[in-house]
Amino acid sequence: MKIFNTLTRRKDEFVPLEEGKVRMYVCGPTVYNYIHIGNARPMIVFDTVRRYFEYKGYDVNYVSNFTDVDDKIIKKANEEGVDASVISERFIKEAQKDMADMNVKEATYHPKATEEIDGMIDMIQTLIDKGHAYPVDGTVYFRTRSFKDYGKLSKKNIDDLEAGHREIKVNGEEGKEDPLDFVLWKPKKEGEPSWPSPWGDGRPGWHIECSVMSKKYLGEQIDIHAGGEDLIFPHHENEIAQSEACNDKEFAHYWMHNGFLNINNVKMSKSLGNFFTVREIAEKYDLQVLRFFMLSAHYRSPLNFSAELMEASRNGLERILTAIDRLRTLNLQGDTCTEEENEQIKSFDALVAKYEAAMEDDFNTADAISAIFEMVKAANIHVTENSTAAFRDQVLSEIIKLCDVLGIKTEKKEELLDDEIQTLIDERQAARKAKNFARADEIRDELLAKGIILKDTREGVKWSRA
Repeated sequence: MKIFNTLTRRKDEFVPLEEGKVRMYVCGPTVYNYIHIGNARPMIVFDTVRRYFEYKGYDVNYVSNFTDVDDKIIKKANEEGVDASVISERFIKEAQKDMADMNVKEATYHPKATEEIDGMIDMIQTLIDKGHAYPVDGTVYFRTRSFKDYGKLSKKNIDDLEAGHREIKVNGEEGKEDPLDFVLWKPKKEGEPSWPSPWGDGRPGWHIECSVMSKKYLGEQIDIHAGGEDLIFPHHENEIAQSEACNDKEFAHYWMHNGFLNINNVKMSKSLGNFFTVREIAEKYDLQVLRFFMLSAHYRSPLNFSAELMEASRNGLERILTAIDRLRTLNLQGDTCTEEENEQIKSFDALVAKYEAAMEDDFNTADAISAIFEMVKAANIHVTENSTAAFRDQVLSEIIKLCDVLGIKTEKKEELLDDEIQTLIDERQAARKAKNFARADEIRDELLAKGIILKDTREGVKWSRA
């Protein structure tokens, strides 16, 4: 299995720290609002990576945090006149609902920053003791130039860097030794949550969170650290500096980053009015469609979101689910495959191998989905009413298993018709039974005008939306 490693800028063979086990950390959302579709991409992508490792028999310890103390959370809390924890707890629950609807598996651990403050204080103190950090008037800074490998992930030259990348201005900044030094601990401000520390009441900087939580739940060294491309610098660069300066060990062997998400070929932005939450998308689409859409491109590629592409994804997913539904409803006999069917199974096995080859080449889900489409096409041709149940069951099992690795639910969602439509369908059935075919045809045309397509099968009438 090969993974594109941001650290080495090449596809590296995956070799776990411990045989049969994967330690994986994925940066989670800051919970001040509903998660947006930019948040959704890494959630879906790295959940799929986890699922494939599990499919291959690995025991995966998967950790993804919630940042539940942050300027945006505090601002929203002040606007509503409530404690910051009220905001964070509310939106953690909402994020968990959206994640469940996207079929993102629960992490092994979902740590919250506010529950790990003691560990952050301990790591900061260790960095001070080792000469990698220093306090100034209640603020603690990381001494960036003390870590000789700074810039190795982002490939930035430390001498070319400017100060202030995503850094919050705090009291005491004039005491910085170097403009590149970044905040580990910031002093208390009026109206903000705070915790006691050796340097005064305050709260942690953003970067220290993940270093501490990763160490606590996964150990000093991990196999994979993942997140969005926007986190490479400074967040992940700073995590490396903190963790390796503290532990004197390589932090993560593999760094994975998903590409940016654009809306109609433009960067998503609230000011441009093209900012969508997952909850808003759910009003128009089943979130399985969003998941299928996200996996239809390679995770490292930029991804363009549009109504047209979502419709294409809905149609593609429907094609797979319809094929699975057909296989399930076939009334077949025979618990042993025929000779001809055994030969056909070899071609399905070749498609499974093609799927696995795509996934093992840096988790190329786009090509993996193509292999599933080929299986569906072959199933539609070769699994018929004359097939054995054994053959159908084997083909069906393989398709379902590969969809499950992608997190695609294979049970078609039952869509209920309103009473008026259902009444017309029932009336048409009665007309057909009475051999009043003229009336039956009238009702069929009436339903078609309402966007309902009917198909008469041996199992009864089936319907779909136009």
